[in-house]
Amino acid sequence: MTHFSPNPQEEDNAASLYDRPSKSQVKRDMLALTDLGKQLVDLSAERLRKLELPQDLYDAIVLAQRTNSREGKRRQIHYVGKLMRTLDADVAAAIRKQLDTWAHGSREEARAQHRLEALRDLLLSDDNALTELLQSSAVPDVQQFRALIRAARKEAQHNAALQPGHDPQRKHYRALFQALKNLNLEP
Repeated sequence: MTHFSPNPQEEDNAASLYDRPSKSQVKRDMLALTDLGKQLVDLSAERLRKLELPQDLYDAIVLAQRTNSREGKRRQIHYVGKLMRTLDADVAAAIRKQLDTWAHGSREEARAQHRLEALRDLLLSDDNALTELLQSSAVPDVQQFRALIRAARKEAQHNAALQPGHDPQRKHYRALFQALKNLNLEP
């Protein structure tokens, strides 16, 4: 019985045939960039200016936004997709990341907001929490901060006594949150 020993040169030739993406993958990538272009066309002018886009791509997006005819808009969006394919992969990834942040908000911002909400609730329920806060961070006007906490507690008591169907007041509750937010507390 003889064993067939593959020729290393044939293996190199076979590997070189598959060193590039398939036609299907190229098409998926192209369609993904076209979809990204559609998302850019749907952006407001303010957000579009915040992205660092090449001038020709920016102009094509603005033209697509101004185009009223359905077919003209479709062609212009495809042109935007074609321009997107010429972008560096890092630039496209940065655009995707920024769009995701605008669409869903950043997780860090959400965590920071949840921490502030928890601190606000703790300040409303526990007097020692204010002492700990004053020791750990610089509060510019301690008396005003205490007055804000008292007003928020009084507001919470008033809201607890409301009849069903009445809207609770949240003025001081929100003001306390804003005051905490302005302290720039670190995690």
